[in-house]
Amino acid sequence: MISPILNKVGATFIPVSNLKKARDWYSIILGLEVREEYLIDHLYIVPMDGTGVVLDSQIYSKENVYRVPAFHFNTNDIKTSYQFMKDQGVELLTEIENGHWFNFKDPDGNVLMICKC
Repeated sequence: MISPILNKVGATFIPVSNLKKARDWYSIILGLEVREEYLIDHLYIVPMDGTGVVLDSQIYSKENVYRVPAFHFNTNDIKTSYQFMKDQGVELLTEIENGHWFNFKDPDGNVLMICKC
């Protein structure tokens, strides 16, 4: 039988405690304009190229935050990205590792990654 499930990730959900605060923070670090039409009840759909990111305040609890990265944001320039995050006051968890990636936390404590593609 051929599977009807596509081998494509549609979106990943990130638990956030304050939807508008998280929306603003992610918009800054991703260089995006805040779009009110992407705010739907307890969700904010982050406009991404490729796999989607959805900020979700309904699934938030301290137990639900990512303790390890479930995905990574891409960059073409890992050193500039690291410095940018540092300049933004983001909590950096690692240095640039193997010249390709580093981990950081969002304001809710979700551990995320930026990786050179």
